[in-house]
Amino acid sequence: MYVLLPLISFPLCLALTPLVRCVATKKGWIAQPRKERWHRKPTAMMGGVAIYLAMALPLFSSVGFKSLLLPLATIGKAIAFSSVAAVLCTGMTLIFLLGLIDDFISIKPHTKLVGQILVASLTTFLGFRLHWLTSMTLDTTLSIVWIVGITNAFNLLDNMDGLCAGIGLITAMLLAGLFHGASPGAFRLALMLSGALAGFLFYNFSPASIFMGDSGSLTIGYSLSLLSLYYAQSTTARLIVPYAVPVLALMVPILDTTLVTLIRLLSGRKASTGGKDHTSHRLVLMGLSERGAVLFLYLTGAVAGFAALFVSRSDSITSPAVIIPVTLAFILMGVYLAQIRVYPEKEFSLLRDRAYTPILLELTYKKQILLVLLDFGLVAFSYYLAYRLRFDRSDFSVFFKVFFQSLPAIIACKLLLFFTMGVYRGIWGCMSTNDVYVYLKASSLATVLSVVVVTYIYRFEGFSKGVFVIDWLLTTGLLLGTRGSFRIFQDTMKRKTMCGPNVFIYGAGRGGEILLRELLNNQRLGVTPLGFIDDDVLKRGKKLLGYPVL
Repeated sequence: MYVLLPLISFPLCLALTPLVRCVATKKGWIAQPRKERWHRKPTAMMGGVAIYLAMALPLFSSVGFKSLLLPLATIGKAIAFSSVAAVLCTGMTLIFLLGLIDDFISIKPHTKLVGQILVASLTTFLGFRLHWLTSMTLDTTLSIVWIVGITNAFNLLDNMDGLCAGIGLITAMLLAGLFHGASPGAFRLALMLSGALAGFLFYNFSPASIFMGDSGSLTIGYSLSLLSLYYAQSTTARLIVPYAVPVLALMVPILDTTLVTLIRLLSGRKASTGGKDHTSHRLVLMGLSERGAVLFLYLTGAVAGFAALFVSRSDSITSPAVIIPVTLAFILMGVYLAQIRVYPEKEFSLLRDRAYTPILLELTYKKQILLVLLDFGLVAFSYYLAYRLRFDRSDFSVFFKVFFQSLPAIIACKLLLFFTMGVYRGIWGCMSTNDVYVYLKASSLATVLSVVVVTYIYRFEGFSKGVFVIDWLLTTGLLLGTRGSFRIFQDTMKRKTMCGPNVFIYGAGRGGEILLRELLNNQRLGVTPLGFIDDDVLKRGKKLLGYPVL
């Protein structure tokens, strides 16, 4: 029966969803458009019922109601498939009922949080913990926070047609790949969840004909939190894998929740208050369509998922070569999206009226501290990757001690030269040819200083000249790439969000270029440039700053 679980959930959800939609329409369970919500037309609710039933019916029939107490007898022992399925059935049912109540009567956020903590506590009591910490007390607490956090993350992610179900489907398929060959029971459970979400996505992708509601998003979030927690608990790999893989697998909901929560708190809003300020909404404000924003986040989740799969199959020495750039990319993505103004300026109360305003302004607007922290990560990663590229796995294990001992000196030398050469005196989002020259000079001199210091301290014994050449190339490329990405993002955002009457600029010369830059940077002028008009036939068909010359 267990083998058939994935084959049952997909057609079951595919058949149940239109039935639930029909009942919801007749009963008047309709989500009406509201100011703080994204949808623009009345849409049937209760899609979570179809998702839950597509998972619960085959599970209950295979596991049996008597098996729901089985985990109590296996605490501290190896957890069998029936135990995992039983706990998933129990917790999923409780969290589904909590979400269903919220869909009908809109319970208060703190009440819902208490219910989630109770379900998470029951899960950890039955023996499911992250095993990230040696202290059982702290590890149990962290496991409860993980379950509640991921459950709420998917609840927050349900803010645009097909987003929550799609990201859940990608994550469930990734977990199935992680469990394949290692845990057949968990593999089937992950595939069962994938089948249910795939069936629901037929009706929920834009334009959605039914919404899942809290009963669906909470069920998805709890199921994925339990499966990811079980992976961290059951994997035989040590060091990086149990920590990095669950985080990478759930990177998109983690990013969205972190971004929304921080910005709402800084804006003087309640974190539990709904709004059009999520990652998907900000992508739409940048100029993407609704489908485009959702597909972009699908792609982002898939990239993080493949990174998790790679880390799970790699040794602890190779894993950072993937973990660090993916993490940095997500951090930069969060920084970019956080700059898009969603609320009116007056609502940024914590940035204006409190005693610690100057610190927040320094972090939010001048951003130099953020650049220093970014470069700290880039320098360490470049030096590490240089060793990985220069030596194969066996040689790297020999040279790892040399790398580890010299890393603090390399970081200190490079950041000192970056500061001295004026890398942090530039303006965020602006990059000229003079800035490129400064970055090249700073990176080159930083490498020279690193070689001098290493020679002075270690007499260059055990070091490779090729490592420093590769390190210089990587550091320079990442330094220019990150600064260039800031400029590209700023320009793209300005062009995508322009509004007002369409205008042409007469003269595709230096004056026209200056005027175009002013129009792009000063949106208070309220016009949208379409291109240039010029009587020089040699300029016809050319482009200036991306705009055509007519």
